Amino acid sequence: MSIGLILEMFPIALMFAAPLIMAALGGLFTERSGVTNIALEGIMMVGAFAGASVTVVLEPVTPLAPWLGLLSGVAAGMLFSLLHAFASINLKADQVISGTALNILAGGLTVYLCQILFNQQRTRAFSSGIRKMTVPLLEKIPVIGPILFREIYPTFYVAMALVVLTWFVVWKTPFGLRLRSCGEHPQASASMGINVYAMRYAGVIISGALAGLAGATMVLTQDIQYTVTSIHGAGFIALASLVFGKWNPWGVLGAGLFFGFAQILSYYAKDITFLAALPQEMFYMLPYVLTIVALVVFAGKTVGPKAAGEIYDQGKR
Repeated sequence: MSIGLILEMFPIALMFAAPLIMAALGGLFTERSGVTNIALEGIMMVGAFAGASVTVVLEPVTPLAPWLGLLSGVAAGMLFSLLHAFASINLKADQVISGTALNILAGGLTVYLCQILFNQQRTRAFSSGIRKMTVPLLEKIPVIGPILFREIYPTFYVAMALVVLTWFVVWKTPFGLRLRSCGEHPQASASMGINVYAMRYAGVIISGALAGLAGATMVLTQDIQYTVTSIHGAGFIALASLVFGKWNPWGVLGAGLFFGFAQILSYYAKDITFLAALPQEMFYMLPYVLTIVALVVFAGKTVGPKAAGEIYDQGKR
């Protein structure tokens, strides 16, 4: 594999990795609060629909339309995640069932809204999404410059900033300490005066914001319109990245990059000597196979938040 090929692969791998990292960080917030959220896929679909729709409507008016699309994805993700928060926290529903229901609902809901707004089962195509950028001066740094600062989608820098921000918020602030305590020992947290319901709501809503952002990022960098297949399992790969990364933002970053590279092998396999002879279809399914392998290999060796998935009962001690 030549150096030139590696340099060519990197920007595309980072494009694929960015939404996976964002969504996995969303999963980190909600699971650290004690709520399992397998609805990341559905929330990403809603965020992608909102991002594409707002971009299509606003691009004749303002060049900032794609960035406003990203913000609308955040807002849509937060609103949609409230359904999961209400069902799993207030109604004490099974969190896996609630998340599964939202994943199913998201597909039908977004197609229905597309039919109403655009008279077809997809949004109209937008003329331009998020554009690549080159960072002056930094692009000239040997080796690192061409990889990280030349023709890169700015959403990857957003993902990197979110990794640092998540680490700081969850591990270095009183809010993060309370959030983690609710995911480990909610009864003990309540005895110290922490509102467990409020912290879990905060975790789920932040998760919705990040997953919605991930969905909007995915459609605005990898597609020209939203369709029901735009997300194609990325939410579940993000969940695998969360487990693979051991519920830690730096681990999530590494896992996201790993799965990002796994997704581009189908494009470059023909240029890599020892992979060229293999059927291309094998590489299309590789990210999903690796997701299963990662979960099987690492699920028993990683320990997530102790109370994640457990229904909080105020009367339990």
